[in-house]
Amino acid sequence: MGDTFFYYAPEGLDRPPSDGRLPYATIVTKDYEGFDTASDLGRPGVFRLNVAVGRVAFERLVGYSPAAHAEHHAGIDYTVLGRIIPHPLYAAQSWISILNPEDEELTREILTEAHARAAQRHRPPSRG
Repeated sequence: MGDTFFYYAPEGLDRPPSDGRLPYATIVTKDYEGFDTASDLGRPGVFRLNVAVGRVAFERLVGYSPAAHAEHHAGIDYTVLGRIIPHPLYAAQSWISILNPEDEELTREILTEAHARAAQRHRPPSRG
């Protein structure tokens, strides 16, 4: 499909975990008609980094809580490049997006924090 999904997988898996674990970040390279077209990813060279940042970081990065996203949704330009914006579909679940990230240091910081959150939530399978 061309998209990339980032999972916390201490087991060293080379495929998505089968335990229902969700990715902590994705890279999306195209629009999905009828579902996700707000970012206009059909433009040459445009991709969207999406990151599950959690409620506290979402509010710090976006300026309002994930629960308040519905009242802000209509005023957001989801096609803007290089800026942190709420995810067009999953903002209420504390996901942010950046189209063609430009600030490498900030992007690395956001991804590092998201990875740490995913590691903290990971529960190894019980043996017994």
